[in-house]
Amino acid sequence: MSWILLVIALVIISFSFVVFFGAPYVPTLQPQARIAIEMINLKPGETLLELGCGDGKLLVLAAQTGVYAVGYELNPILVIVAWLRTMRYRKYVKVVWGNLWNVKKWPDADGIFVFLLQKHMAKLDKKIMQWHEGKSKPLKLVSFAFTIPGKAPAKQNKLGVYLYEYK
Repeated sequence: MSWILLVIALVIISFSFVVFFGAPYVPTLQPQARIAIEMINLKPGETLLELGCGDGKLLVLAAQTGVYAVGYELNPILVIVAWLRTMRYRKYVKVVWGNLWNVKKWPDADGIFVFLLQKHMAKLDKKIMQWHEGKSKPLKLVSFAFTIPGKAPAKQNKLGVYLYEYK
């Protein structure tokens, strides 16, 4: 009986502590996930970086279009779920267990997808601008539900999907 309580405690801790770093796990709904992939409009061979990949749904959608995808996730349970969900797309997908704020150098990417809380969006914008500084190719950021304060999106959808462009 005590091992069941331990498992329950580990699950609760795994899903709770991530709120301090980005967002709780709330899966991106299928319509918004498809819109995000369409809106970011990456071509086969380009790379999508998903910061907080959760269960890996968007990584799979990207891989199905021939886009390489790297997903960062802090919750160890969701890392396993995303890894299992993306196994058949191993050629295109990499799941990384880690805190997106502590990664020294994100991999080169043509687009980024996030579903963070509003309070983290300004910090994300600053980190993207530092990371993207000096790069010649433009970068697209798609955010679900939350906007970057003080920046107008290049495009937005009525379902709450926002596209930002970094040049």
